[in-house]
Amino acid sequence: MTFKTQFTNIMKFSKFALPSLLLIGIVVLVNCTSCDTTGGEGESAPALFAFQDNLAATFDTQVPVSIEVYSKDIASIDLVINDSIVKTWSKPSSKLTFNVNTAVLGIGAKTMDLNVTYTNGETFTDHRLIRVLSDIVPEVWSLSIVNEYPHNPINFTQGLEFSNGVLYEGTGQLGQSKVAKIDLSTGNDLVKMGLDGSQFGEGITILDETLYQITWTTGRCFTYDKNTLQPKSKEFNFTGEGWGLCNDGKSIIMSDGSERITFRDPKTFSIQRTIEVYTNQESVINLNELEYVDGFIYANIWMTSKIVVIDPDNGKVIAVLDGSELVKKGRGQQGDVMNGIAFDGQSNKLFMTGKRWEKLFEVAVSKPNA
Repeated sequence: MTFKTQFTNIMKFSKFALPSLLLIGIVVLVNCTSCDTTGGEGESAPALFAFQDNLAATFDTQVPVSIEVYSKDIASIDLVINDSIVKTWSKPSSKLTFNVNTAVLGIGAKTMDLNVTYTNGETFTDHRLIRVLSDIVPEVWSLSIVNEYPHNPINFTQGLEFSNGVLYEGTGQLGQSKVAKIDLSTGNDLVKMGLDGSQFGEGITILDETLYQITWTTGRCFTYDKNTLQPKSKEFNFTGEGWGLCNDGKSIIMSDGSERITFRDPKTFSIQRTIEVYTNQESVINLNELEYVDGFIYANIWMTSKIVVIDPDNGKVIAVLDGSELVKKGRGQQGDVMNGIAFDGQSNKLFMTGKRWEKLFEVAVSKPNA
């Protein structure tokens, strides 16, 4: 995806240069650019949040939300978080305070609206966001190279997958996108199926006998027979960009380049649920190729040598892996960024590579105090 996002997005990739300011389970103020302060026609607002900025707080803490009341002509005030009313006040006349339990909200950015109804039926809304950060400081896990294998340097790797001991690869670029069975010993294609030249291939995953492959910007998911790689008649459509795919045996798990991961029904591709990926300090964007390993989601971070290990239940980053050594040894002269994680359940081995790399690595993961 070397040209997939504008420069402003590229500049956001450094998600692990930890700032000196630590969040210790308290409210932190960040910039807000869309806070209304009038009730229409130049009148003063009837009530407003008592802070000018959005809120950020750690998971499983109590966040005090204060509201200033300015009008005596208020019938009711609703505090609405993510479209759910969490508190209602009738005929309020003084400053209000309500403690929001972030454990109930879950990880990620949530909308927070103050909906005011006048006694005459007119309404007013003050809008904010509350961003719930993880309460876990990610561990640092190390990677070591166990074995090296050839990798076809033509392959712009978008997806990497093992099924029944067979390695599969999905590649990108217009006119070069394909899915293929790979000979691990040589890196050559054993069987392949190319995409139409108008499609930019992205992540792949295999569930049961079906290989799924998504596209970058055209919102399509193609399906193939995993043994022959012949296209199946079933094809799905989705909204937004497609980046990485994996599965947990029940759901197709998809990234879109943001901090969001979507779980989809493998039969319909409809959305089952979503999570947002956060450390204890910030969201993690540019989530790219995915792999489900031992109950966790491993995700390449585009434009970096980092891999994050994500709890699929809540989006918390539990660990960070540094693939710098793999980049040095595998990228070669024409290689691009690190991208490609495959776990072979038969041998219990983990493999990693990158776009147009010359090598594919079997790697071992070392955890502290393990």
